[in-house]
Amino acid sequence: MAKRKCIAMLLAGGKGKRMKTLTHSLAKPAVPFGGKYRIIDFALSNCRNSNIDIVGVLTQYKPHILHKYIGSGQNWHLDRTDGGLTLLPSFESRDQIRWYDGTAGAVYQNIPFIEQYNPDHILIICADHVYKMDYNLMLKQHISTGADVTISAVNVPWEEANRFGILRTNKQDKIIEFEEKPDRPSSTLASMGVYIFKKDVLVNYLKAEGNNIFPSCDFGKDIIPAMLADRLSLYTYSFDGYWRDVGTVESFWKANMDLLNAETNIFLNNSDWKVYTEEHCDPPLYLDSKGVIMNSIISEGCKIYGIVKNSVVCKGAKIGENSVIRDSVILPNAEIGDNVLIQNAVIGCNVYVNDRIVIKSSYPDNEIALVGDNHFFRETAAYTVTFSM
Repeated sequence: MAKRKCIAMLLAGGKGKRMKTLTHSLAKPAVPFGGKYRIIDFALSNCRNSNIDIVGVLTQYKPHILHKYIGSGQNWHLDRTDGGLTLLPSFESRDQIRWYDGTAGAVYQNIPFIEQYNPDHILIICADHVYKMDYNLMLKQHISTGADVTISAVNVPWEEANRFGILRTNKQDKIIEFEEKPDRPSSTLASMGVYIFKKDVLVNYLKAEGNNIFPSCDFGKDIIPAMLADRLSLYTYSFDGYWRDVGTVESFWKANMDLLNAETNIFLNNSDWKVYTEEHCDPPLYLDSKGVIMNSIISEGCKIYGIVKNSVVCKGAKIGENSVIRDSVILPNAEIGDNVLIQNAVIGCNVYVNDRIVIKSSYPDNEIALVGDNHFFRETAAYTVTFSM
């Protein structure tokens, strides 16, 4: 098998606990986004557009829908006889059932997959981020600096910095300090969870992880700090495009709301960098004579009889007469009855909301109102939901 310069390992197995009921029945990377997409589409499309033609997708939690969706990788042109996309679920060995334990632990268990391609470098990416990125540019810098590890980084608001791995660098962009989700961040330069390692360097540290040297089996908590302590050469790659970690209900809602502004709409920015997804044969949007749509994204197969303002409505959803959807995300195949008010909310897939229901949040004072997948509101009288479900 031909030696490769770089292959990708795509981490798609986390439980997504902070997404609450949105991930009770499916993996976070499979959660619908932006009307017609799923979150994992961005990482897979970045690989395709960057000509990274070998991608191992590491899955574990609720993988069935995700596996069915990814399939052979055809939708991202990764269905190739030489390389292409390979699903790498946790597996049962002769000695034990080998569940993935941490990000580094998951990659460690797949060293045989890596070794069969003998790449010079390994790209580690996450499946739950919304961004467009040319990995080749990062790889070019990684090679030119001679780095053992290159970490892509963005600046985030101070109030969000404690959610990320925080970096400090010198004037040459060499990393001098790394803290994983610090209580008191020392900077706003945050790791995107996009790493390029020299293969031999990474494998050596992963084998130490396999010998239980590291307690958390995690890149941010264990591998990166250990490499810094060992004085390896770690650099940052500065990314100045749109990027959002959609690991919480609020960040997921915000990322969808960003699509409603031309300056932050990731699909309008760099339109030559396509985001690929599974294609459906849904009928066109139907907008009734009484229906109103303002500053919103409405996908195929939707039926709009009410009013939709500043919202994202995914494929196959129905909005009933005199209902008002405002500042909200409606996921696929949700059915909203008549005279309903939904505001500052995320409504899950296949949800049924009966007539005269109110679902709202006084965001930002309260959390985004959330109704998880497959929930039925069948009350016959007016009912108000102001909390996450």
